[in-house]
Amino acid sequence: QVQLVESGGGLVQPGGSLRLSCTTARSIFSRYAMGWYRQAAGKQRELVALITSGGTTNYADSVKGRFTISRDNANNTVYLQMHSLKPEDTAAYYCTARGLLVAWGQGTQVTVSS
Repeated sequence: QVQLVESGGGLVQPGGSLRLSCTTARSIFSRYAMGWYRQAAGKQRELVALITSGGTTNYADSVKGRFTISRDNANNTVYLQMHSLKPEDTAAYYCTARGLLVAWGQGTQVTVSS
Protein backbone atom coordinates (compact mmCIF):
# COMPACT_ATOMS: atom_id res chain seq x y z
CA GLN A 1 0.00 0.00 0.00
CA VAL A 2 1.35 3.41 -0.98
CA GLN A 3 1.71 5.87 1.87
CA LEU A 4 1.81 9.60 1.30
CA VAL A 5 2.64 11.72 4.35
CA GLU A 6 1.59 15.37 4.15
CA SER A 7 2.43 18.34 6.31
CA GLY A 8 2.30 22.12 6.29
CA GLY A 9 -1.35 23.14 6.39
CA GLY A 10 -2.75 25.69 8.77
CA LEU A 11 -4.44 29.04 9.21
CA VAL A 12 -3.11 32.04 7.29
CA GLN A 13 -4.36 35.54 6.59
CA PRO A 14 -5.32 36.62 3.08
CA GLY A 15 -2.20 37.51 1.14
CA GLY A 16 -0.08 35.16 3.20
CA SER A 17 1.98 32.14 2.25
CA LEU A 18 2.18 28.48 3.17
CA ARG A 19 4.21 25.52 1.98
CA LEU A 20 2.81 22.00 1.85
CA SER A 21 5.06 18.93 1.81
CA CYS A 22 4.38 15.32 0.86
CA THR A 23 6.78 12.41 1.23
CA THR A 24 6.49 8.87 -0.07
CA ALA A 25 8.65 5.83 -0.77
CA ARG A 26 11.45 6.23 -3.29
CA SER A 27 10.07 3.38 -5.41
CA ILE A 28 6.93 5.43 -5.96
CA PHE A 29 8.39 8.92 -6.04
CA SER A 30 10.99 8.17 -8.71
CA ARG A 31 8.46 6.79 -11.20
CA TYR A 32 5.18 8.54 -10.51
CA ALA A 33 3.77 11.95 -11.22
CA MET A 34 3.08 13.74 -7.94
CA GLY A 35 0.61 16.45 -7.24
CA TRP A 36 -1.97 18.20 -5.14
CA TYR A 37 -5.71 18.32 -5.28
CA ARG A 38 -8.03 20.25 -3.00
CA GLN A 39 -11.59 19.92 -1.83
CA ALA A 40 -13.54 22.79 -0.32
CA ALA A 41 -16.62 22.19 1.80
CA GLY A 42 -19.55 21.19 -0.39
CA LYS A 43 -17.47 21.07 -3.56
CA GLN A 44 -15.81 18.43 -5.69
CA ARG A 45 -12.14 17.62 -5.40
CA GLU A 46 -10.17 19.59 -7.99
CA LEU A 47 -6.66 19.58 -9.38
CA VAL A 48 -4.31 22.21 -8.00
CA ALA A 49 -0.96 21.20 -9.52
CA LEU A 50 0.90 18.19 -10.88
CA ILE A 51 4.56 17.51 -11.59
CA THR A 52 5.79 14.53 -13.60
CA SER A 53 8.85 12.47 -12.74
CA GLY A 54 10.63 14.46 -15.43
CA GLY A 55 9.66 17.80 -13.90
CA THR A 56 6.86 18.92 -16.22
CA THR A 57 4.27 20.93 -14.32
CA ASN A 58 0.58 21.61 -14.75
CA TYR A 59 -1.51 24.09 -12.75
CA ALA A 60 -5.13 24.95 -12.31
CA ASP A 61 -5.87 28.35 -13.83
CA SER A 62 -7.00 29.64 -10.44
CA VAL A 63 -3.53 29.18 -8.91
CA LYS A 64 -1.22 30.03 -11.80
CA GLY A 65 1.27 32.69 -10.81
CA ARG A 66 0.60 32.17 -7.10
CA PHE A 67 1.42 28.51 -6.43
CA THR A 68 4.56 26.58 -7.36
CA ILE A 69 4.94 22.81 -7.29
CA SER A 70 8.40 21.28 -7.05
CA ARG A 71 10.00 17.96 -6.23
CA ASP A 72 13.09 17.11 -4.22
CA ASN A 73 14.26 13.83 -5.68
CA ALA A 74 16.93 13.33 -3.02
CA ASN A 75 14.31 13.36 -0.27
CA ASN A 76 11.33 11.87 -2.12
CA THR A 77 9.31 14.97 -1.33
CA VAL A 78 6.97 17.13 -3.36
CA TYR A 79 6.23 20.69 -2.27
CA LEU A 80 3.45 23.12 -2.97
CA GLN A 81 4.53 26.68 -2.27
CA MET A 82 1.49 28.92 -2.00
CA HIS A 83 1.67 32.72 -2.11
CA SER A 84 -0.94 35.47 -2.20
CA LEU A 85 -3.46 33.16 -0.60
CA LYS A 86 -7.13 34.03 -0.91
CA PRO A 87 -10.15 32.95 1.15
CA GLU A 88 -11.27 30.86 -1.81
CA ASP A 89 -8.11 28.77 -1.45
CA THR A 90 -9.53 27.42 1.80
CA ALA A 91 -9.84 23.64 1.44
CA ALA A 92 -8.46 20.29 2.43
CA TYR A 93 -5.38 19.69 0.28
CA TYR A 94 -4.55 16.14 -0.75
CA CYS A 95 -1.26 14.85 -2.04
CA THR A 96 -1.52 12.33 -4.86
CA ALA A 97 0.80 9.92 -6.62
CA ARG A 98 -0.32 8.98 -10.12
CA GLY A 99 1.09 6.16 -12.22
CA LEU A 100 0.15 2.51 -12.55
CA LEU A 101 -2.06 3.24 -9.58
CA VAL A 102 -3.40 6.36 -7.93
CA ALA A 103 -2.73 6.98 -4.26
CA TRP A 104 -3.89 9.73 -1.92
CA GLY A 105 -2.64 11.23 1.29
CA GLN A 106 -4.84 11.83 4.31
CA GLY A 107 -5.26 15.54 3.54
CA THR A 108 -4.13 18.69 5.28
CA GLN A 109 -6.39 21.66 5.96
CA VAL A 110 -5.56 25.11 4.63
CA THR A 111 -7.71 27.95 5.95
CA VAL A 112 -7.31 31.47 4.62
CA SER A 113 -9.10 33.93 6.85
CA SER A 114 -8.59 37.21 8.67
